[in-house]
Amino acid sequence: MDNPHEERQAVLLERIIKNVEKCNEAILEMNHCANEIAVGHMDTAIAANLFTNYSKNVRYNLEAIGIMPESK
Repeated sequence: MDNPHEERQAVLLERIIKNVEKCNEAILEMNHCANEIAVGHMDTAIAANLFTNYSKNVRYNLEAIGIMPESK
């Protein structure tokens, strides 16, 4: 005669494995979506960095020639 506790544990283990597989699939899909979003925002990030560097260069050059306006 089989051990009823062992059978129950086997059933529970199967359920756990199926749930972990579903969770893993969901995480993989979420990672894929996050990568798509990151790639889509890459152009915006580059433009923001260019603008920041341009602003710093303008400020530096204005300070170097002595015509930097007062900050408000």
